[in-house]
Order: sequence, then C-alpha cells, then structure tokens
Amino acid sequence: MPRPSLRAVFQNWGSYEAPLRTKVALALRNNAIKVKTRSNCCGNHGEPGC
Repeated sequence: MPRPSLRAVFQNWGSYEAPLRTKVALALRNNAIKVKTRSNCCGNHGEPGC
C-alpha cells in the first residue's frame, strides 16, 4: 500500500468532526498502530493520523 500524501493527512484532520482533544488522541492511537504493525495504514481510513 502506498504511503498517504501530506495533503490526505491534512484533509483527514480538517474534515473529521470532533473536538481537538479527540483528534489528537486518535492521531496518537492511529500512529501507534502503524508503528506497532510496521504498516503505512492503521485501518481507520478518514480518521486523524491515518
């Protein structure tokens, strides 16, 4: 799977309807999943950090 573009990262962050605190928590969780599985995707398409 190709790496997501920087543009896609900003679109996910801006279009996801949630408070800032929730967005930050999701981004941390999704990036932890990507590091743990050594993958380019966490499987939660459209969420911040994925």
